[in-house]
Amino acid sequence: MIKESCSLLPLSGTRHVPECLLYCMHTILVLGGYGFFGHRICETLAKDSGIRLLIAGRDGSKAKELARTLRLSANQGLPLNAAAADLADQLIRLGVNTVIHTAGPFQGQDYAVAKAAINADANYIDLADGREFVAGISQLNDAAQAHNVVVTSGASSLPALSSAVVDRLCKRFSRLDSITHGIGSGARAPGVATMMGVFGYCGKPFTRLIEGKWQTAYGWLDLKRYRFPEPVGPRLLGSCDVPDLVLFPHRYPGVKTVTFHAGFASNFGHLSVWAAAQLVRLRVVKSLIPFVRPLHSISQKMEHWISDKGGMFVSLKGLGVDGAPLQLDWHLLAAQNHGPHIPCGAAIALARKLAAGNTLVKGALPCMGLLSVDEYLAALEGFDVREITP
Repeated sequence: MIKESCSLLPLSGTRHVPECLLYCMHTILVLGGYGFFGHRICETLAKDSGIRLLIAGRDGSKAKELARTLRLSANQGLPLNAAAADLADQLIRLGVNTVIHTAGPFQGQDYAVAKAAINADANYIDLADGREFVAGISQLNDAAQAHNVVVTSGASSLPALSSAVVDRLCKRFSRLDSITHGIGSGARAPGVATMMGVFGYCGKPFTRLIEGKWQTAYGWLDLKRYRFPEPVGPRLLGSCDVPDLVLFPHRYPGVKTVTFHAGFASNFGHLSVWAAAQLVRLRVVKSLIPFVRPLHSISQKMEHWISDKGGMFVSLKGLGVDGAPLQLDWHLLAAQNHGPHIPCGAAIALARKLAAGNTLVKGALPCMGLLSVDEYLAALEGFDVREITP
């Protein structure tokens, strides 16, 4: 199949671009493109003259409206069901070169979209944060290699950015003992799908590596306070089940401890979730999933009274190249509620690489080793995001 031939595809496309040239461009379809993260990715990619952008999702009217808002042709917004049996055929008909899948929650999903992309000879990128989903993407490696495409899962803050930070800093260690990292959000509430994924494991057990042993932790418990650099300041954080917990011990052999914590901008909000997680752990409440939509609504109404600043940290401990104890603390700070743009950086950076024809490893793998920290942060240019390096 020759996707980038001007003669094979119906005419429609980006305004101000000759239609024949349009179909010689790299076509990127963002599934869930009008959603919380998808919208932000589309806003950035729509400005790239080397990309033909398609905004897709179950609600075609929302996709078309966003296309018009971004000054694209209305038919660059289209209805597309991720569960459609003929999804691969639709991707072929649309001439898609790369699929960016943002339609979570990914916990409980299968790899149908990734398989459809592979069968359509299209690259696949997702923003999944589910531990098993991201780690399991490697099962598609043989198929992805056979179709000569890039398939990657977890193109987000975790593990794409977190692993890039560790890759950069670990060169300063002769022995890396621990990786502790976390995120403190700003006021802007994520989408309902994201909240369902995050709250789905509230109070539920998961394992993490502590001092060389796999131990049980519980979602959003293990309360701790972390002091981010100003202007973010101290935040309450709770333990979270993320892909890094299982991926990092394999990527960085010899590491004995890997933990991740996250928290909300409001102490009251965080303590409320912590208390609810206790109820789930004690089996008073089965799950917080039924409460996600009302909690999301409350979060949106409270945004004006909560800090618009958030941060991410990665802390490494071990022995330096000189044999002396060493600790390195990396931070990323966001203001003006620009924190939600950070998880979008990997998909944007990878999309630009693929559109430019840059060589990436063909096959299926979690999103580690594909981007440097600098490449990731370059995708966030123009936002109030600041890196503090050790």
